[in-house]
Amino acid sequence: MSKILVIGHRNPDTDTDAIGAAIGLASLEAALGSDVEAVALGRPSLETAFALEHFGLDAPRVIETAAPSDVMLVDHNERQQSVADITDVTVLKVIDHHRIANFETAAPLYVRVEPVGCTCTILTRMYAENGVDIPRAEAGIMLSAIISDTLLFNSPTCTDADRAAAAELAAIAGVDVDEYGDALLRAGTALGDDPASTIIGRDSKSFAMGPKTVRVSQLTTVDSAEVLDRRDEFFAAMTAEKDAAGYDLYLLLITDVIACDSDLLVVGEPVTAVEQALGVTVADGHAFGKGVVSRKKQIVPQLTEVLDV
Repeated sequence: MSKILVIGHRNPDTDTDAIGAAIGLASLEAALGSDVEAVALGRPSLETAFALEHFGLDAPRVIETAAPSDVMLVDHNERQQSVADITDVTVLKVIDHHRIANFETAAPLYVRVEPVGCTCTILTRMYAENGVDIPRAEAGIMLSAIISDTLLFNSPTCTDADRAAAAELAAIAGVDVDEYGDALLRAGTALGDDPASTIIGRDSKSFAMGPKTVRVSQLTTVDSAEVLDRRDEFFAAMTAEKDAAGYDLYLLLITDVIACDSDLLVVGEPVTAVEQALGVTVADGHAFGKGVVSRKKQIVPQLTEVLDV
């Protein structure tokens, strides 16, 4: 019988939670007697690679399809964000901290979704509930996921549960949260020589919002001006992907992890929906979001409400 595959969402390239949660849940399930393997739907980001190397972990192998294996999903539930053949496999578990949408199964399953900043916060509780000790390396990658998802506790998605889980995991991993967190976030902000089309795909998700399909990408930086110098490249890449995939709107969130603000690039229509939802003015495809750092809490719900008519 095939191993059960533990899978995060597509494009995990800047989302340490997608890979960290897969590793964390796989380790817990293995300790409880299941035959499991953590896998990924894309290559790890510079940030995730930094965390994996720091704690001596190998990157999960990348898969395109999951059949004939059964699967467990972490850090997502929407089918357009999951493995390509998600409708052909049996989903046994979902552990997530996002909205529920476009998700149904043929058989009952275990679902745990909590309004916290990171899936690995939920997993930390699950280890305790099952009386399983968290290994140091797994604690390190799970801590990294919490730091990444909450921007070192500066995101509005961050909860007291995230802070408590991070403190517990840091003690196990043997690191100082602030010192390690700063190094981790900085490791993930380098654009390198990658083309704009690659950069916007690093952390990108699609959402059905009423009759519209919206693509929202996010990249983090310590120098927004440097990124905005390449805005014409990003606009061209976003437009090409929007047209090829048939998206109505494409938004790119450029988040400064030091200032905790974001610049927003927008292509497609209706731009007025973006302005209404986010309370910003879009001029020549650009807007500034004071204090906006979270796609999940500050972009998607507000835009969904406006477009879901």
